Formats: sequence, structure tokens, C-alpha cells
Amino acid sequence: MNKPPSPAGVERTDGSSVRIGALVPLTRPGWVEAGRHLLAGLELAVREVNEAGGIAGKPLDLVVRDTAADPQRAVAAVDELARLGVAALAGEYHSVVARVAAVRADALGLPFLCSSAVLDALTEQPAACVARLAPAQSHGWRIYADFLLGAGHRRIAVAAQPSLYWASGVRILRDHLAPRGGTVTELDLGAAVCDELVGARATALLLLAGHPEPAVSIVKSVRRDRRLADIMIGAPAGQPEFATWATSLGDDGAAIPFLRYLPERLGPLGAWVETALRERLAEAPSFVAFEGYDTITVLAEVLRSYGTDRASITESWPRVSVEGTRGQIRFSRTPGIHVWQWAWPPVQVVDRDPARPDSLRILHTG
Repeated sequence: MNKPPSPAGVERTDGSSVRIGALVPLTRPGWVEAGRHLLAGLELAVREVNEAGGIAGKPLDLVVRDTAADPQRAVAAVDELARLGVAALAGEYHSVVARVAAVRADALGLPFLCSSAVLDALTEQPAACVARLAPAQSHGWRIYADFLLGAGHRRIAVAAQPSLYWASGVRILRDHLAPRGGTVTELDLGAAVCDELVGARATALLLLAGHPEPAVSIVKSVRRDRRLADIMIGAPAGQPEFATWATSLGDDGAAIPFLRYLPERLGPLGAWVETALRERLAEAPSFVAFEGYDTITVLAEVLRSYGTDRASITESWPRVSVEGTRGQIRFSRTPGIHVWQWAWPPVQVVDRDPARPDSLRILHTG
């Protein structure tokens, strides 16, 4: 008889299970809703692995640590999980957190499959131990820039908070748009954003800012300014993906295009997982939940095929070929990216339909 999966929070230390460490933002200032979806995907896949017999007859246990979007806390979690003997690390949503976790994991020789963080420079130097499912920021944001150009937007303003991630996004947009006749103007968030926006004569404003604040307040201000009635608001980082966006903004939160990493149509596996995740979350699953599920699916196949010791897992990255919810997952070395990368997951630009804010419209694919 197959052993059931361990209840959440139970950590076996007697060698009776195969353990995977999970880094997830579950408390503020982390993006808690993203963390909840990521964890739901991870846990669903662990349940499926265990119902199918586990790993060589042993149950798969998920040892979860809350990073709270804190890089120092993440490094401490990586060290702790390494001491606990996990076979590999999974997860993390925030790029600046995943970055320090990836560097630390590689230094310790601990395999890390990053689920959701997109920063190109996840590590500054080539990392043998680290692989990533999410597309690099430069890949997704160039697709978003092409969407802007196709929609006739060449004068772009950005409301950007100080951050390596947001600064990287501005650079990607500017480098891609400038040769095509586009301009990117950075607004001062400490000033009157609406007045600055009028002065910039921009046709699109991109929110490179945290959710709920200051993103929600900026949207409300722009929507209520008659001078800006024709401006398009965009959020390439995906702030409108989650239900709290619609709850916070109502109709004001519709028609704000953002990136998500799903195919136009899910295959049989993806459709089944979508149903199971919807039941687990009591709401529509985000792409982040699918990333969580795919992370465990890949790691389980690696553990079954190549063993549970860390060196074998690290050596397996270039040999991985696993059916995920969003396509066949394989890792390769991609120019400019120092980790093993799935190149590429499907990318969409979508928004919330103004007629039905609970529904998403696909505007562009790449």
C-alpha cells in the first residue's frame, strides 16, 4: 500500500521519505497571493506523486519555508534546508529573493529548480545546480513591448519603484523600443504622477510598482483624471493576475494588459490540473500555480530517473524531458542566462475584460 503524503508542516528526519525544500512568500511584505498559488501547485503535484507510489517507494515530502520577500531570510532558509538533507529546492516567486537563493544553493551544491522568478541575471556566474521554469524577463518583456508597438503605442511612460527587477524591466523596454521608434519616460513617483503623465504626452503608462501599493493608488488616480481618459495602463509584471486586483479596483482594474505564462489552450494534463487547482484554491488558478505544479513534476521525474543524491540531480538538467501542464519541458544553456533554462514556456499578453472583469482576454501571444 502506498504511504500517504505527510501532512503540511510535518518534517520527517528518519530517512523514510524524499524531501524537497520549498521557498514561498507566505507573509507580507511578500506577494502572499502569489505565494498561496505557488504552494497550491507544489502541494497538488506532491500529492499526485505520492498517490502514484512516491519516489522508489518512499513518499515525497515538501518542507516549506516562508521567505516573506526577504533575501536574508531566504538565504537562511536555504542553509537550513541544506542541513535538513533535502534533495533539492523548489519555488520562489520574487526575483530578488530567488537571486540570492540561487547563488547560495549553487555554492552549497544544492539543486534548485526556480519556479517563477524571471530576472535574467538569476546568477551572475554560470550555475551548475540551478534550473528555471519561468521565462527570462528579457524574453517576456520584449513580447510585451511588441504588443505595445502593435497597438500603436510608441510614447511609453513608466511608474517605477527603485528595484533591480524594475530597473531591469525599464532597460529591456527601452532597448527593444528605441530602435523601433519608441521612447520610455520614467515618472517620479514622489511627484504628481498624473501631471507628469500629461507632460510626457505618453499614450501608455506601465506600472512597474508593487501591489497593492502604490499600483492600486496610481490606477485610481489615472482613471479619475479626465485629461488621461485615452491613456492605456499596462502592468507587464502581472499584478492584475490575481483576484485581489479586481477586488481592490473593480471596473478600474479592467483593460490593463499584463504578462502570463500559459498556452492559448491547455492540453489534457493542463486541463485536469486546472480543475484540481481551482478546487484547491476556490478560485481560478493563476499561471503561478501551474509553475508550482510543473516544478514538482520535473523534480519527481528527475528523482525517479537519476536518483536522489544532489550530484545526480545537478547532472540531469540537460537530459530532462518532461511533459508539463504547459508543454514539454527541457533545459538548455541560453545566451546571457547563467542557469539551466526552459526556453521557452508559452507567453501571453492578457487583460481583464471590461464587460466581465472576472474573465481574461488574450490580446497577444509570443
